[in-house]
Amino acid sequence: MPVWKRNLIVCWFGMFVTGVGMSQLAPVLPLYIQQLGVDNADSVAQLSGLAFGITYIISAIFSPIWGMAADKVGRKPMLLRASLGMALIIGCMGFAQHVYVLIGLRLLQGAVTGYGTACTTLIATQTDKEHAGYALGTLSTANIAGSLLGPTIGGFIAENLGVQNTFFVTGILMLIAFALTLGFVKESFTREHKKTLRMKEIWGSVPQKSLTITLFVTFFILSVALYSIEPIMTVYVTQLSRTASHVALIAGLTFSASGLANIMAAPRLGRLSDRIGAHKVILFALIAAGLIFIPQAFVRSPWELMGLRFLLGLAAGGLVPSVSIMVKKITPAALTGRVFGLNMSAGYLGVFGGSVLGGQVAAAFGMRYVFIVTSGLLLINAALVYFKVYRKLNAISLAAAE
Repeated sequence: MPVWKRNLIVCWFGMFVTGVGMSQLAPVLPLYIQQLGVDNADSVAQLSGLAFGITYIISAIFSPIWGMAADKVGRKPMLLRASLGMALIIGCMGFAQHVYVLIGLRLLQGAVTGYGTACTTLIATQTDKEHAGYALGTLSTANIAGSLLGPTIGGFIAENLGVQNTFFVTGILMLIAFALTLGFVKESFTREHKKTLRMKEIWGSVPQKSLTITLFVTFFILSVALYSIEPIMTVYVTQLSRTASHVALIAGLTFSASGLANIMAAPRLGRLSDRIGAHKVILFALIAAGLIFIPQAFVRSPWELMGLRFLLGLAAGGLVPSVSIMVKKITPAALTGRVFGLNMSAGYLGVFGGSVLGGQVAAAFGMRYVFIVTSGLLLINAALVYFKVYRKLNAISLAAAE
């Protein structure tokens, strides 16, 4: 097996488990916080939101820092650090005796993450150009699938094995990712910068600043779109269901439908990006995703919603790999880790922002407006990509052809 393919398989598993570890708390947090002695319903909701969101906020801060470290010492050491650190911290959550200990551990979890940044950088730099689109497309499915399937997995483990075992099972999976990374991931690394560059110097070295910012914004809005319905999914499915039975299961399946579709579509759309250009895939995927959100506001059954969420996953599958391909192409090799770190920060902020946006819009206007607002964001982003990326790169391609 080629080294790049072996690296891809191990990194995919590690990123999937990391995504699960970041998101699996969503359905079990309120139950676990109640077990830790919090009885008031409002306090449970408030502390659950804090415990869930703080990981993503801290991850957004530390992701560029770990990206810088990856450029200095190599990406494999960062993979080993993140996987072992998360295994220990998530395992310790199962032994928490107080809610603030749990929140503190969630904060530490955000600080030690960086597995996804290091994986993306390693695959981008260690894979030959011919297979880069396929590799990055396949890798992108791991984190999204893990994040979207995480709540369903966490809920299943909690229901069948107990809430505490959710943390122990995830910790064991992270230890397996650590062992596989240690044994099978290979990296040929040469440090190009002898001195540590400050952020201002790093940004000054980025050749396509406007294009890079547009890609960060696109990744942020995609993450907002994928997570904007998380706060309302169970309640929305309850409204659509004629019976109250199995609502949690149906909500989990509906939420995970886009993750399944993403796994199916992303590698193929990654290859398509290699053939026709990543900027074209980004534009058309944004338009398709934006339009698919609109009918979700008017569905009459959970099954209609599930089908539309699946179609959304097919469209969104073209965005993450295409953004990663473009970031790689326009970024100098010595800065790849740091720029991917900044891009990952945009994604983490989007996860947090999407959860907040969905809850606030639903409270102010009603749940169906969450889909309308999210659609508007994606279509506005498509317009931005058209004017800032698509037209510019098409003009360059035509000039080169002449």
